Amino acid sequence: MSQRMTVLLQCLLFVLPWPLRRAALQAFFHFEIADGARIGLSILAIRKLKMASSSRIGNLTFCKGLSLMELGEAATIGSLNWITGFPEDDKTFFSSDVGRLPQLVIGAHSAITNRHYIDCTNSFRIGRFTTFAGVRSQVLTHSINLAECRQESHPVTLGDYCFVGTNCVLLSGSALPDYSVLGANSTLNKVYEQSHMLYAGTPARPVKHLDTNMAYFNRKVGFVH
Repeated sequence: MSQRMTVLLQCLLFVLPWPLRRAALQAFFHFEIADGARIGLSILAIRKLKMASSSRIGNLTFCKGLSLMELGEAATIGSLNWITGFPEDDKTFFSSDVGRLPQLVIGAHSAITNRHYIDCTNSFRIGRFTTFAGVRSQVLTHSINLAECRQESHPVTLGDYCFVGTNCVLLSGSALPDYSVLGANSTLNKVYEQSHMLYAGTPARPVKHLDTNMAYFNRKVGFVH
């Protein structure tokens, strides 16, 4: 099914109550949507969707070009997010990126809040109990290699129990380790490995050690009241 037809059909399905729309999404697009999972008025023009129990996708989020979007138990994607990838089987660009996976994988009890731009040309993976918070943050898994004059991509990864503040930029190939915080207005441009650390600045650098006993790092439920 073409992307245009996918978007049109999913828009038409908005008029159905959720139980019927869920059945239609499973029948027409072979989405795997567990009992208790729910999708708001959002368009998912992607190849494969897996939603575990109690996971949620909000309203007016648009996603295209991904081979996989996977939400773990009680994971959430909020509203007004723009999530794009470049199809895995299209060799127009990124032909040298062997094993490139245009995927968004979100661990159990983790959340992407509202109004973010997420580029999944390569994989963006979020661990468990992590919050991609605030608004207007960007994930860019691809860039231009100026030396070789070609586009290339690398995965971006957030560990378990991380917190990303508002208006951050996560660049291709970067990674935040478990139990870490990326401060607001920061740019993550490399792989860090030291946990229980506040990273901040442009580019982000380790700023402060964080107490291992912080309640956020030890919670059993993802949602923060």
